[in-house]
Amino acid sequence: MTNDVITLVERYLAERQRLGFDLRHSGYCLRSLARHVQRSNHLGPLTLEVMTQWAAQGRSSMPGSLHMARRMRRLRPFARWLLQFEPDTEVPDEAVCGHRPVRGTPHIYSDQEIEELLAAARRLGPPSSIRGLLYETLFGLLASTGLRISEALALRLADVDLQQGVLTIRRTKFGKSRAVPLHPSTTQALRAYRAGRDLTGAASGEDEYLFIGLRADILGTPLAGHQARLVFAGLRRELGWVNRGTHHAARIHDLRHTFVVRRVLLWQQQGVDVDQTMLSLSTYLGHAGVADTYWYLQAVPDLMAVAAQRFEACMPEVCDA
Repeated sequence: MTNDVITLVERYLAERQRLGFDLRHSGYCLRSLARHVQRSNHLGPLTLEVMTQWAAQGRSSMPGSLHMARRMRRLRPFARWLLQFEPDTEVPDEAVCGHRPVRGTPHIYSDQEIEELLAAARRLGPPSSIRGLLYETLFGLLASTGLRISEALALRLADVDLQQGVLTIRRTKFGKSRAVPLHPSTTQALRAYRAGRDLTGAASGEDEYLFIGLRADILGTPLAGHQARLVFAGLRRELGWVNRGTHHAARIHDLRHTFVVRRVLLWQQQGVDVDQTMLSLSTYLGHAGVADTYWYLQAVPDLMAVAAQRFEACMPEVCDA
């Protein structure tokens, strides 16, 4: 196993990638595991002992047991695949290192908080740069479309149709592509940003990225996710929001959650049948299945009333008892 583990990891990743899986996080973990196996000179089948030793390493803001559970979870598909070559491979189950929480309650932004975020982003300097415009546009796009941050940062200029007001999201988290129609105000904001981007002198071919680094040494390169998160964290501290979710703080990803909650609440106010429209929302968001979209009805306090009303409509005899 010591000599073959890196080869096996790369073979597994190549097979999964051909099937359309996004393996950025899993690939990082499995290559890290392979290096750990090599350093420890482990011989024989992959064991739980070796995997838990690896899982205990690394830094994380979450408690140690949750950190280990998350890392072990990424190893399970690989361990199951490995059984065909090494039948004595040990496959970790859900009980190893404890159960990883499925999802925490998100922070649902108010209208005022989103306005404050965009205004604070707009003020970012230096004055001679479009840095403020870039982050105002990025965070505004996330809030108005529900895109994942990774999807927004992966956009190329060819993916942004400012005539029709449509984004093309290509092969994202679950290997799918989809079209995302834009509100006219969002299209207008993207036009303004595109004009500012063109003035920077960055390349503007169809394959160039929409959101880019602006320093002279990285001009035109794709904006990094960690950089966007650092800027967001700085703005969050400046604005002093009170966290209403169960995560460590309000997050960029909570803009996506907020988009979903607002849409479902609007449908409820308009008397729209939520069950009839949930599939279209799931498709718009790029969810793997409609169950991922229904999760909001029972996990987000703002939508508990929707869930309760749906229950009352289905089981009136229970509610009247």
